Amino acid sequence: MAGKAIPTIPVSENENLLRKKFYENIAAQSDLMDKLGERLLTLELGIPGLFATVLKLTRGEDATLPINITLNLAFALWLIALVLTLMALTPKKWKVDEDLLKQDPKKFSEGLGIADFFEQSALHKRRLLIASSLLFFAGVFSAMFTLG
Repeated sequence: MAGKAIPTIPVSENENLLRKKFYENIAAQSDLMDKLGERLLTLELGIPGLFATVLKLTRGEDATLPINITLNLAFALWLIALVLTLMALTPKKWKVDEDLLKQDPKKFSEGLGIADFFEQSALHKRRLLIASSLLFFAGVFSAMFTLG
């Protein structure tokens, strides 16, 4: 059995292309999260300003709004969402073992493999951006009750 050759079939061009695209997709996930973060940052900076502008236009020159819990909550949620988005866009230092492609998840504290780096950095950003989005839209919901 030891001397018998195992027949193999060379990998086709299509299979190589699919593999390449698969790995490109994994490597690009972090960039996609950055693009999402940039769009979210634009919203998070624009909506509070738009809120103030609409208030001024609808209430006239002497536009005032009583400061209440819903107004404070809206701006607090918007601020926390903005901080989370900025954290997602700020580069994080990762410990990576360049000799490993994939690390045992129990040994991540020793260093990530190269594939783990792409997966974990995208996962880190995704978690922050999801939390930011939820808090931001909770702030929008809270702001709806300040105009009553």
